[in-house]
Amino acid sequence: MVAVSAGTGQLITVIVMAIALGMDAFSLGIGIGLRGIRLLDILKISFVIGLFHVLMPLVGMYMGHYVGELLGNVATLLGGMLLIMLGAHMIFSSFKSGGDARSFDHRKLGGLLLFALTVSVDSMSVGVSLGMFATDLLFTVLMFGAAGGLMSVFGLLLGRRASSWIGEYGEALGGIILLAFGIRFLI
Repeated sequence: MVAVSAGTGQLITVIVMAIALGMDAFSLGIGIGLRGIRLLDILKISFVIGLFHVLMPLVGMYMGHYVGELLGNVATLLGGMLLIMLGAHMIFSSFKSGGDARSFDHRKLGGLLLFALTVSVDSMSVGVSLGMFATDLLFTVLMFGAAGGLMSVFGLLLGRRASSWIGEYGEALGGIILLAFGIRFLI
C-alpha cells in the first residue's frame, strides 16, 4: 500500500511538472500563432518543441547537480534575453513597411531551433533536480515531451484563431507577449 502511494505520488509529480513546463510552450505558442501560421507549421513546431522537452531534461540530468545549478541560472537569463530580443524584433517588424518584414521565420531551421530552445531551456534545470529522484527516466522525459508538444499545439492553434480577429496587429501583439515572457525570465 505504501509503495503504491509513493509511486502514485511520483506519477502525479511528474505529470504536474510536465504541465508546468508545457505552459511556456502554450503561452509562447499563442504569441507565435498570432502572426498567422499554417497547420503543417504548427505540427512541425510542436514536434520540435516536444523533442526539446525530452532532450533538455536528459542533458540536465547528465550534467550533474553543481554544473546544472550554475548553468540553470545562466540558461534562464539567456532564454529571457533571447525572448526579449525576439519580441522586440517582432514588434519593430510589425510596424516596419506595413508589417511585410518577417522577424522570426518558423519555417527556417534556425528560427525553429531558436524558438524551441527558448521554450525548453527551463526543462534542463528541472532535469538536474529530477536526477536526484528515483523516478522512471523514460516515462518522465516522454511525459515532458508529450506535454510540451501538445501544449504548444493548443497555444499555436489558439493564437492562429485569434490572429483572424486581430488582423495586422497580430505580430505586434505576439511580440509583446514574447517580450513580457522574456522580462519575466529575467526578474
